[in-house]
Amino acid sequence: MDMRVNAPTKMKLVMVGNGMAGIRAIEELLKLAPDLYDITVFGAEPHPNYNRILLSPVLAGEQTLDEIVLNDWAWYTDNGITLHAGWKVTAVDRVKRLVSAENAAGETLQAPYDRLVLATGSNPFILPLPGKDLTGVLAYRDIADTQAMIDAAAQYPHAVVIGGGLLGLEAANGLMKRGMQVTVIHASEWLMERQLDKVAAQMLQSSLEERGMHFRMNAQTAALIGDETGRVSKVEFKDGSHVPANLVVMAVGIRPNTGLAESMGLHVNRGIVVTDTLQTVTDPRIWSVGECAAHRGVAYGLVAPLFEQGKVLANHLAEFGIGRYTGSLTSTKLKVTGIDLFSAGDFMGDADCEEIVMSDPAGGVYKKLVLKGDQLVGACLYGDTVDGSWYFKLLRDGRSVADIRDKLMFGESNIGDVGHQGQSKAAAMADTDEVCGCNGVTKGAICKAIKDKGLFTLDEVRKQTKASASCGSCTGLVEQILMFTAGGDYSATPKLKPMCGCSDHGHQAVRDAISQHKLLTVGDVFKFMNWRTPNGCASCRPAVNYYLISTWPKEAQDDPQSRYINERSHANIQKDGTYSVIPRMWAGETTAAELRRIADVVDKYQIPTVKVTGGQRIDLLGVKKEDLVNVWKDIGMPSGHAYAKALRTVKTCVGSEWCRMGTQDSTQMGKDLEKAMWRMYAPHKVKFAVSGCPRNCAEAGIKDVGIIGVDSGWEMYVGGNGGIKTEVAQFFTKLKTAEEVLEYTGAFMQLYREEGWYLERTVHYIHRVGLDYVKKKILDDASLRQALWAKLQAALDGEPDPWFELQQAQVDTRQFTPLVTA
Repeated sequence: MDMRVNAPTKMKLVMVGNGMAGIRAIEELLKLAPDLYDITVFGAEPHPNYNRILLSPVLAGEQTLDEIVLNDWAWYTDNGITLHAGWKVTAVDRVKRLVSAENAAGETLQAPYDRLVLATGSNPFILPLPGKDLTGVLAYRDIADTQAMIDAAAQYPHAVVIGGGLLGLEAANGLMKRGMQVTVIHASEWLMERQLDKVAAQMLQSSLEERGMHFRMNAQTAALIGDETGRVSKVEFKDGSHVPANLVVMAVGIRPNTGLAESMGLHVNRGIVVTDTLQTVTDPRIWSVGECAAHRGVAYGLVAPLFEQGKVLANHLAEFGIGRYTGSLTSTKLKVTGIDLFSAGDFMGDADCEEIVMSDPAGGVYKKLVLKGDQLVGACLYGDTVDGSWYFKLLRDGRSVADIRDKLMFGESNIGDVGHQGQSKAAAMADTDEVCGCNGVTKGAICKAIKDKGLFTLDEVRKQTKASASCGSCTGLVEQILMFTAGGDYSATPKLKPMCGCSDHGHQAVRDAISQHKLLTVGDVFKFMNWRTPNGCASCRPAVNYYLISTWPKEAQDDPQSRYINERSHANIQKDGTYSVIPRMWAGETTAAELRRIADVVDKYQIPTVKVTGGQRIDLLGVKKEDLVNVWKDIGMPSGHAYAKALRTVKTCVGSEWCRMGTQDSTQMGKDLEKAMWRMYAPHKVKFAVSGCPRNCAEAGIKDVGIIGVDSGWEMYVGGNGGIKTEVAQFFTKLKTAEEVLEYTGAFMQLYREEGWYLERTVHYIHRVGLDYVKKKILDDASLRQALWAKLQAALDGEPDPWFELQQAQVDTRQFTPLVTA
């Protein structure tokens, strides 16, 4: 009788839209119920989920498109999500629960659903002007728009941006940085009238005019005029004047994208109408989130409320059923072309309100606080926004400010009841205080992540918590939290932290100088970089020496005196002054002859202790320094490099050669890896492991590189560490052949050798640069991967064994001669 039980069929969740709001909801859902749904996502753009807020830095040339991707292609695969990028959903059959889509090639497909989420976002509003269809007239909404603007800036001199809101000013700033002459046309009396009052806006306009931006305020655009090629050439106004324009960017607002919802028969009114659970009021199987959704008559355009909606939506999709979205009180903290702005609440006020104003035009600072009775109801800040989040908290909580009214303008640092006491703002905040409004991240969550995960840089905090990863306006505050939580200056650019007390230079600066100027000796580096101490110190000399020999192998001059004592003696010094010798056993395998030689050496030199190590080798402890050379000679086995910043061991199980569970020959794979890379020096010690099956007896999951045999070949893991703070290795890729294992491992090692900082383990290197960065270098670029592997092999070719090729390895044998005393 067949007793097998079929696994329950997962429900099918389909999301229409691949933007920030929808994918955030899926991220939250995966935390709550990772196995509840088969998830399919349709995205009209041919890209993975990216940060639309950061299109402006891309336009300005400050970031690349790759750098603003929030969830790369691998994220979808790793989480079992089917992504149809570049597919537009054309229809939804609510009776059959079927989604139909089409791509640019005219191909079609259908996807059934049990639950459907509409996250279709919004469309830019295009003014119905004559000439709006001319070439060179576009909106500013997505990657395609951004690339079109970059391309135009490379060919044409004049640009016009219609709209003086945040998006329009960012577009204008980016085009100016690309070399275009830019005029901003705005129909209102002042810029950003929804975020700023008149005084702050005029200060902003003056600052932008000083940078070369032109403005036409209270302007009424009549038409866009084209040239003989059909490209826009100028913008004409109703008063008959005009400005030249080879590119016109419309940034005049957005409208919820409700076309699909209307075709489905859903109730639409200023957006897709949803309840407090984000369900559509028409069909309980369909939810909506983001800019397309209308909740209690409001369609939000800021990212923070959309992320709040995402959490509630995930709660209900996970069938917890307890979340309610009741709306959001929004604040706007922005950085327009490098100028900090903040506004919240009713910052314009009315006849029943009072205003407290501080204006310093020369200093570029303006603050206006609006009070009604004893409550703060609005704030507008220009230039100095450090207290914006505190004002927003007072506004949101409805706290009476009667007792602090006289100090309110001067910020949180002057209020005795918040316990600031002259410390930084970050230190004064309570753990429950919100730091990142976009993502709803509190100070306590950031501090916990820093402590628990050993975070070191701003990028690491962004990856772990998403704080400052959206609009970036809280970046300074997050950096402050990093500084006092981690106990040092851990800013966004840790490479500026000096290597040691005798230098002003960071590790990366030294690596760059050695590479760019082909410095070949330690002395060259100290002289070129104006080292504060001419001969360096015990901290910087080993690092500089490693950077030299790893950057210019066979050319740079290795300086043995710049190595630690263990590497100079090629054995581990012990606390009693004797040494430990560990010969290399390829992948932990040995022979009777080797064991006899070891036993003879132990007897001959009266070595007191013989110990099997965790790395499957034999350690001879208590060797006298003067006996080291003869011990090496008599053992006749290669150096185990157990003392060095190098490849230590390759731990293996017996694998398929002997084990009935084994799927791959792990012992031979381990031997091949070790013999290929055993002479390799690195920023820190390196350990490999190869397991013949997923039972993982060789503990590959806590090694710098772990290889695990599976039926189809091998799985590769990187960045493990079994040290003081155990770090589990991260899955890297699947490989089919032993040759691929060698190539990918060698390429990863060479990348680490070239980019790692001295004494930085692979796990910390990966934390610093990001696993996605390493994957792009190794997995996505075959030519670079092959080049890295070839460079490593070339560097190791002919590298001497310091136990037997003493002269070539520059081993100073005088150190092994015992001192003779009178």
